[in-house]
Amino acid sequence: MAIIEQKVQASTAAGLAVGVLVTVLNAVVGNGQLMGSLPAWLQSLITLVGPPLATFLAGWFAPHTPRLTAAPEPPTAGNGVTPAA
Repeated sequence: MAIIEQKVQASTAAGLAVGVLVTVLNAVVGNGQLMGSLPAWLQSLITLVGPPLATFLAGWFAPHTPRLTAAPEPPTAGNGVTPAA
């Protein structure tokens, strides 16, 4: 099974956290308006851009997981070299 990169894990966690936060805040406010004092178009823009922006930033700042490489070839026996048993 392939290892999931830290960048992917961080991005997924950030997107989930912001999505849950927006959902909970929207549910707590009785009429479904998350930011009642802001115009509707700005509310939509913030809730639309928030989760992808958090996902992008988490992926950008998370460390890269190095890929595993194949094991190096063992040395071959040549002149004066005794092969290991």
